[in-house]
Order: sequence, then structure tokens, then C-alpha cells
Amino acid sequence: MSSAAFRAFLNSPTGPKTVHFWAPMMKWGLVIAGAGEMIRPVDKVSATQELSLFATGAIWTRWACIIKPKNYLLASVNFFLAAVASAQLVRISRWRRSLGDSNKQILDYIFDLKSKEAKTQTEPKIAEITNPAPTN
Repeated sequence: MSSAAFRAFLNSPTGPKTVHFWAPMMKWGLVIAGAGEMIRPVDKVSATQELSLFATGAIWTRWACIIKPKNYLLASVNFFLAAVASAQLVRISRWRRSLGDSNKQILDYIFDLKSKEAKTQTEPKIAEITNPAPTN
């Protein structure tokens, strides 16, 4: 790289003198951590976390391509974040399918719908906690 090219990179709107460079560089840590999760047992991986990472990656990949200045470094890190998270979601889906779950049950598991229903059924009412029924 010539000194003129390096100087142009250094002073660019998405160069290392700006947050547009350092924020995506730090976000690579999420991608690396997500890739490291591939060796964890699939039943220990959080489906809702992976869904959130996938949505974040997909949304910000698009956004990085339409903002001014276009930030291809931000787009690339978010693309890989979405890719790693989608690989984990596929892994989770295959695992749940091997347990005999239907597509609806898999989606309920990923979106954490079943546990929310169970929580509302088993949570004691505040009145029961503060004013317990008298026992004789």
C-alpha cells in the first residue's frame, strides 16, 4: 500500500480516526463468540439470544449499506453476525426436530413462547403473596 493510499484510508469518513471504523471492529468480538458457541452442546445455546443476534445482524447489514457514508466494514461484520446466528438457529431446529417437535413447537421454543405461558400460569398473584390465606 502506498503512502498516498494509506493516507486516504486513514482520513476517510470510515477510517480508523472515526467511530465508523472502531465500532465494527469491536463487534467482531460478537461474531467470534458466536462461532465459539458452535462447540457448545446445542441444548445449552439460547435460542432467543441467537434470534436477537440474527435480527440485529440482518437489520444492521441493510442499514450499513444505505447510510451515508456507506460503511462496508459495518455491513460485513453484521452479515457474519447474522450468518453465525442463523447457523445456530438451524442447529437448534435440527436438535428440536430430533426430539420429535413439530414446526410450531420449534418456533415456540425459539421465540420462548411456552415458558411465558407457563410463567403466567404458575406465578402467584401479588395479593396472595402480601396477604396469605389464614390457616387454622
